[in-house]
Amino acid sequence: MTKDCPQEFVTLAHRMADAAGEVIRPLFRQPIGIIGKEDNSPVTIADRNAEAVMRDLIESHFPEHGIIGEEHGNIRTDAEYVWVLDPIDGTLSFISGSPTFGILIALTRKGVPIMGILDQPISGERWLGANGRTTLNGRAVNTRSCARLADATLFAWGAELLEGDHGPSFRRLYGAIKRKRFGYDCYAYGLLSLGFVDIIADCDMKPFDYCALVPIVENAGGRITDWSGHPMTLANPGYVLATGDPALHQQALEIMA
Repeated sequence: MTKDCPQEFVTLAHRMADAAGEVIRPLFRQPIGIIGKEDNSPVTIADRNAEAVMRDLIESHFPEHGIIGEEHGNIRTDAEYVWVLDPIDGTLSFISGSPTFGILIALTRKGVPIMGILDQPISGERWLGANGRTTLNGRAVNTRSCARLADATLFAWGAELLEGDHGPSFRRLYGAIKRKRFGYDCYAYGLLSLGFVDIIADCDMKPFDYCALVPIVENAGGRITDWSGHPMTLANPGYVLATGDPALHQQALEIMA
């Protein structure tokens, strides 16, 4: 279970999500320019402006805190508290008009995520994981029991997981699962916390992709680690495995080993 998070930080995170949503909503399903980054992933003015307003709020309230952001870089990463921001997780979904993207806001203490927000600004859904519970719009939510891979529902990043160095591990997991679905970005982790998804596998994720999801999954009763079973921190290589039922997690790790 993640460590306690002071209420003043939770309050600020809500303000940040509100501010980012105000930037993003008017641009959804509108003809806006798409900029290609060095890794060929897309970015828009919505991504950049949403992160900028969140960073401004951190600087004005807690200027001693560090920030890791997908669009505007990192500062003070050796601070005790470091915010980890992904203004639009799932930019491809955003520019395709699909409301499965999300605003991700995490706070880490000494490298460990202690609070996470997943905000879907179009549907008006906001998950918060902190201080022993996960809520959706203020209502406590929990994962469901599913103790066998053969009975599970798997969501995964994409068909790319079937290829490359990680392909054999993922194919073993994929073959053992009853129901499978690709895509859904960070929204899949929200569904896992609600008890509609049992297991999620992702790879090539950066801290701004996964840090906010750790407290959401853990405080809802699930488990989230890398593919070797190590806890998720700022230093993980980006292979993420999340399950709603901790018993299912060990089975998944064993079959992927």
